[in-house]
Amino acid sequence: MAWALKLPLTDEVIESGLVQDFDASLSGIGQELGAGAYSMSDVLSVPIFKQEESNLPPDTDNKILPFQYVLCAATSPAVKLHDETLTYLNQGQSYEIRMLDNRKIGELPEITGKMVKSIIRVVFHDRRLQYTEHQQLEGWRWNRPGDRILDLDIPMSVGITDPRANPTQLNTVEFLWDPSKRTSVFIQVHCISTEFTMRKHGGEKGVPFRVQIDTFKENEGGEYTEHLHSASCQIKVFKPKGADRKQKTDREKMEKRAPQEKEKYQPSYETTILTECSPWPEITYVNNSPSPGFNSTHNSFPVAEGYECSTNLLPTATPQEAQQWLLRNRFSPFCRLFTNFSGTDLLKLTREDVIQICGPADGIRLFNALKGRVVRPRLTIYVCQESQHGREQQQKHENGDAANNTFFIYHAIYLEELTATELTEKLAQLFNISPRQINQIFKQGPTGIHVLVSDEMIQNFQDEVCFVLDTMKDDTSDGYHIILK
Repeated sequence: MAWALKLPLTDEVIESGLVQDFDASLSGIGQELGAGAYSMSDVLSVPIFKQEESNLPPDTDNKILPFQYVLCAATSPAVKLHDETLTYLNQGQSYEIRMLDNRKIGELPEITGKMVKSIIRVVFHDRRLQYTEHQQLEGWRWNRPGDRILDLDIPMSVGITDPRANPTQLNTVEFLWDPSKRTSVFIQVHCISTEFTMRKHGGEKGVPFRVQIDTFKENEGGEYTEHLHSASCQIKVFKPKGADRKQKTDREKMEKRAPQEKEKYQPSYETTILTECSPWPEITYVNNSPSPGFNSTHNSFPVAEGYECSTNLLPTATPQEAQQWLLRNRFSPFCRLFTNFSGTDLLKLTREDVIQICGPADGIRLFNALKGRVVRPRLTIYVCQESQHGREQQQKHENGDAANNTFFIYHAIYLEELTATELTEKLAQLFNISPRQINQIFKQGPTGIHVLVSDEMIQNFQDEVCFVLDTMKDDTSDGYHIILK
């Protein structure tokens, strides 16, 4: 039975947990780095960069939240007073989160007897990693093909319905639940904190994550879009049994401290109570259109119109127009970060600002694009679809000399990193599909053999080389292979 694994949750435990959590810093996402670390006053004034600021009113101590989420894992004893709690988890182990209805009588009557939807995410705690979240998660996907960062342990869970895990969002799960009924959801985190640490000389310190839960009620159209409550907690994830060893080490270190030193640290609590925070911002750049269909083994993707369209960003651009400009200029991974930026806001950013947000390669490219500067890419290749190329060839053959004026439409792809991953992403953008739908890229070699495209092969491509693209369905999955001819 799922409930056999639950830890006893007494009123004293909940009360003590609430006291320590309300006394702790509720700085939300990214409190490791203060704003002083950045010369970005304009950037940080935008709401999306205020995740780390407390959103609770001054009378927090007297406020009763509509819901409470309790992670059944002990907090670390090596956390100073007034700092946020830190909880250690083992990779792949199932942990219970109790979904508690904390409403007063008569509060939120519109959800009485109805279901609500909760979305659970594992996100980065460190602001620097939040800026590059898309690239970090894509890198993890390529290193761990087929794996997810966050999963639901459905057989263990109680009281949830319609559990879902979007295959393109590896760190997110969602489900429906009835607040009036006993509800517990069991989660498994499959990534470990050191997977996102810069490799140096061994003994790397793992980065902290956050578990965040956002809960919504139904709107008049029957969609769960009206926000009710959000809460999160800080975690670190270790290899199996590593969390237990780390907890023991912290406890032993605290026992060796002098009594006056121990008073500066929080006690270890049996459970972790998630503290209220801002709702996670919606990702505006995700393409929710259906994937292109394939009716035969060989077929072609529809090329996205306007792929090569590029104009200068104007100061008068609205936030919506700025988003469209970012998408047209291949900056979709950063659309969420710049959700509320107008043209003026973006044009105010300095070169150092955009490099700090986007990283050196994309930051320099964005800065030059904002300033209207044309920078020659490291490698340019031209691609044409097999279906179109074959159709034009056939027309020329049938019409003889009359079709001599026929021309093929090629699309330019500009590469900066010269990697197979970058080529996959650029082809996915060109075809307006998700990169995960492209399983492998092959180059047609001598006698028609298919050679797997590697980083080294791309680095040896001639500049402005032309390819005809063919697509082939993968018989073992729902993805496709692309062949460069």
